[in-house]
Amino acid sequence: MPCLARRTSAVVNQDLFDRRLRSLRRDRAALIGPELFLYNRAFEDCLDRLRDIPRKYERALLLGCPAPAWPGQLREFANLVEVMDPGAIFSLRAGGRQIEEDRHDFGERQFDLCVAIGTLETVNDLPQALGRLWRSLESDSPIIGAIAGGNSLPALRTCLIEAERAEGRMVARTHPRIDATSLARLLQGAGFAMPVVDIDRVRIAYPNLASLVRDLRGMGQTSVLAQRPPPLSRSVAAAASAEFLRMGNGDRTEEMVEILHFLGWKQ
Repeated sequence: MPCLARRTSAVVNQDLFDRRLRSLRRDRAALIGPELFLYNRAFEDCLDRLRDIPRKYERALLLGCPAPAWPGQLREFANLVEVMDPGAIFSLRAGGRQIEEDRHDFGERQFDLCVAIGTLETVNDLPQALGRLWRSLESDSPIIGAIAGGNSLPALRTCLIEAERAEGRMVARTHPRIDATSLARLLQGAGFAMPVVDIDRVRIAYPNLASLVRDLRGMGQTSVLAQRPPPLSRSVAAAASAEFLRMGNGDRTEEMVEILHFLGWKQ
């Protein structure tokens, strides 16, 4: 009888994002800033959408809180607000808990509202995280939130690609982004009914690449890829900066962020 070879190793599912670095990036943003203009824009939009729902909530989960004032603003709609954030400093300043969304047990039927701002785009297992959030909600409760997705940061991606190409190599330095259709499907797959995803395209003009990178650091939105690329060489950094200026009008270069606003219901 022939001897069958045995497999000596199993498939290992490696994280796309570095979990520890993700937290540290948010801590750095808290210490140097943070830069809140896009976060506040997304949060205010979520509050406007909540005003369209004539209802008072008992206990809300605020997932992602770079601004300590947010829980107080959310209390316009909910009697109690519990804050959770992947960053230690952000969570501490808001009186909340540091968590990882795809590993934390939010409990069952603990909340009747979830507002999630600016963290789910860098969760390693987004279906798992959404499923855990669905479990944490009471029946007839909404999840509402916003993430950066779609075609965000096209100028940054283009100038890095062109600079690396000039050096004869291609290196992944920016995050893959989820699009609106895929996000709606993931919400539905997690159990949320009537998922809706809208796109808010925000255009920002920068005088140079360094100012864009400074804003990204202040938002905690620089790369947290687990497979870290080699550091930018001086020549590639200079070429990327020159390409960024070339893409502009001689004074400023326009960058764009697609904010995906989403809403779904646990029925």
